[in-house]
Amino acid sequence: MTHTKLNPSGLRPGVPVVGQEAPDFELVNQFGEPVRLSGLRGRNVVVVFYPFAFSGICTGELCEIRDNLGIFQHANATVLGVSVDSKFALRAYAEKEGYEFDLLADFWPHGEVAEKYGVFDPATGMSLRGTFIIDAAGIIRYVVVNPRGQARDLAEYREALSALGQA
Repeated sequence: MTHTKLNPSGLRPGVPVVGQEAPDFELVNQFGEPVRLSGLRGRNVVVVFYPFAFSGICTGELCEIRDNLGIFQHANATVLGVSVDSKFALRAYAEKEGYEFDLLADFWPHGEVAEKYGVFDPATGMSLRGTFIIDAAGIIRYVVVNPRGQARDLAEYREALSALGQA
């Protein structure tokens, strides 16, 4: 089972869809180490775009992932959090919140990867809340983009990851 979860206004133009190969990218994590999406082939990947480190809804969403990391590990999935923050801010954020997954800095060129995924908002200079679950072959199997101020649902991640195990 693969699906795209539409937000109330539908997906924005430029958002990759289910069945499409995920756009490749390389960003540095909170430690300055390069992480390339295509380098994770053979594993499922959950790419979670969020507006900013240390903001309320973002912290709630990422803490929910942190507290339920076993769901992702059980599905052989690597979680990549992506924001337009610098690696320095992301390191402080990960240390403060105890995140044990990579936080990637889409800092410069500002929002370039979020733009590839159709979730960069140039009016505010931040990423929207977009999640892309990508299978081990690099194909997008789940997409959701939520409106500003609306958190994503962990139960939907669980369902989408479970469906990958049945494919």
